[in-house]
Amino acid sequence: MESWDEIRTAYQVARAGTVSGAAEALGVHHATVIRHIDALEGRLGVKLFQRHARGYTATEAGDDLLRVAQTTDDQFTQLAGRIKGQGAGVGGELLITSLGTLSSLIVPVLAGYQAAHPEVTVRFLTGDRLFRLEYGEAHVAIRAGTRPEQPDNVVQSLVNQGIALVASEAYLAKHGTPKDEDDLKNFHFVGHDSAESRAPFYRWLSGAVPREKIIFRATDMRVLRDAVVAGAGIGFVPENELTDYPTLRRVIPTKPEWSAALWLVTHVDLHRTAKVQSFLSYIKEQARGWTA
Repeated sequence: MESWDEIRTAYQVARAGTVSGAAEALGVHHATVIRHIDALEGRLGVKLFQRHARGYTATEAGDDLLRVAQTTDDQFTQLAGRIKGQGAGVGGELLITSLGTLSSLIVPVLAGYQAAHPEVTVRFLTGDRLFRLEYGEAHVAIRAGTRPEQPDNVVQSLVNQGIALVASEAYLAKHGTPKDEDDLKNFHFVGHDSAESRAPFYRWLSGAVPREKIIFRATDMRVLRDAVVAGAGIGFVPENELTDYPTLRRVIPTKPEWSAALWLVTHVDLHRTAKVQSFLSYIKEQARGWTA
């Protein structure tokens, strides 16, 4: 690419959503911003932004370019900090990605980290899509399940999240309480819609009770939790959430094999940056207090 200035300008336009916002961030005239965008689009032969009355919105091609630009911008910022002897500084955006179902664990950590580092703007991106760290879509991913194996990523164990098998008081009052593990097959369950779920607790359940006993099914753990609270059947709830739902009761003791492993994942290019290392240290310290 012939001009980093043009890419940096496009990056700021995407962040601000307007030419004037980008011009202010860059300290240049708005005409310079427009000239850079026009030149970059002309060189690439594609439209990077859709123009509308409220400003600029990145196109699909623009998103592809800007993810790379964001990673590069972070790397330049870290390099500049090291050169100036300020590499320990922490500021700017911190992008964390995970499953929304882990929000009760992660959001308090993010709030605490931001309070300790007022110069940081936290962005928590959730969803089932696997965010691509190599494209700068996030600084840190918190993933559940088997150990991630994407190339060029640094993977660290965070914690094993304890899972309890519970039912509401209303359900137990109506249907009784299982006498033991063998008695479970005589009760109704809340479970994942897919029989192929890789969650260790659902794999265990598929071997413990017939599939037809799972009478309420969904794909989102929050929905499944709400169904258990509503009395739809026996189901799994993270140990750390039990205190939030005082009407839930364990039906059998928790088994270690139900635990869900949580992993911290970072891209090798950003792993050693001050911001990422600062957050990793913070969340590891906070995770010591989680129920496992």
